[in-house]
Amino acid sequence: MVAAAAVPCAARVFGIASGMSPLEILGFVTGALCVWLLVRQNIWNWPLGLVNNALFIVLFYRNGLYADMGLQGFYIAIGVYGWWNWLHGGRDHGTVRVSRTPAAWAAGLGAGVLGGTFLLSFLLRRYTNSNVPLLDSLITALSLAAQFMMARKWLENWLVWLLANCLSIGLLIFKGLYLTSGLYAVYQVLCIMGWVEWWKVHRAAKPPRAPSEA
Repeated sequence: MVAAAAVPCAARVFGIASGMSPLEILGFVTGALCVWLLVRQNIWNWPLGLVNNALFIVLFYRNGLYADMGLQGFYIAIGVYGWWNWLHGGRDHGTVRVSRTPAAWAAGLGAGVLGGTFLLSFLLRRYTNSNVPLLDSLITALSLAAQFMMARKWLENWLVWLLANCLSIGLLIFKGLYLTSGLYAVYQVLCIMGWVEWWKVHRAAKPPRAPSEA
């Protein structure tokens, strides 16, 4: 036990240490590839994401992260919606473009995150054996908001993901899911790339300003 505890976390992240689940490794690979496709605005991120969600339902159930497990069910539903919306949700039922989050939606999503966090935390405390109900619930609520924003191709989804992933990394390390925490660290890098790439696309699509009159 002492020797195992002394193995560096970095070794665990790359699967060198024993006890790494094949399910966790497969979740790492499909998750990282899915986010990379999202950065590239590639439509195939959605079907790959559905496979990743199914893997994490099993993984989180085994580790008592019930809110995160339920979150994957929402991801499956929003994944189907996002797949359709990216193809047909734009003007004249064409492909949807990157845009900024409308102010009214931003306020509504913020309120939803707060309300959802406290509701989920209450349910986890009352009906499960979760030992991290508040943090698990906050991550879930933030992720729900970010995934919906992603499906609508709102630029700020990447900022919400950055916050959710920071919290997830700490929670997963606490739960001993070192490889999965490494995946979320990769997500952080990809989220920064996504923000930069989508911002460039959004700026390029904006019509040029008319020259000011003398």
